[in-house]
Amino acid sequence: MRKLLAGVYKFKTEIFPERQELFTELSSAQNPRILFITCSDSRIDPNLVTQAAPGDLFIIRNAGNIVPPHERHAGGTTAAIEYAVSALRVKHVVVCGHTDCGAIKGAMAPEDLAELPHTSDWLGHTLAAVATVRARHGGIRGEHLSELTEENVVLQLRHLMTHPAVAAAIASDALELHGWIYDIGHGDIRCYDERERRWRSVEDVYREQPELAAEIAANLPEHGDH
Repeated sequence: MRKLLAGVYKFKTEIFPERQELFTELSSAQNPRILFITCSDSRIDPNLVTQAAPGDLFIIRNAGNIVPPHERHAGGTTAAIEYAVSALRVKHVVVCGHTDCGAIKGAMAPEDLAELPHTSDWLGHTLAAVATVRARHGGIRGEHLSELTEENVVLQLRHLMTHPAVAAAIASDALELHGWIYDIGHGDIRCYDERERRWRSVEDVYREQPELAAEIAANLPEHGDH
């Protein structure tokens, strides 16, 4: 806790005064353009990885960057997706998995989760991805972790499409979905190409979309308050 308290003190005395105009603007409203869904893993900092400022990302975090398929029962992830898309009207949703994911390791070995019943139930939302990888290889082993991590992101993108708010926004060309994998050890991002059904480097995607590059550049901190 001492480290956290020291950080709060530094934020209050140094960081906040330097960016007080931004925080004053954010004190009465938010207008994020991106819903960022990622894992609860402590090694991922969405704002650091994307160089986003406060107010840029609406963030959902949970074990395994999971999006449960839509149902009438209201859960925190479902409610947050609905709010981001219908109320905040975000333009993009990113589902970001990561290397060495403990949740995906758990999905590969459900027998190890006997003492974690809630975690086991939650990871049931990965079962289709597990079944896909198992069918490809006649089984699933440790060396399939990266492949399963990718399949899980693709599966959660499909789950997103079952949410009425998401389906409606996509149908009206008001929303785009993106699948990412963050490589912790290399500081790299790979992006899923839905049309070609393959993973590509962020550099390739960035170069091919000049309008996206311009939007990203406009939101970097050095280009203004945001």
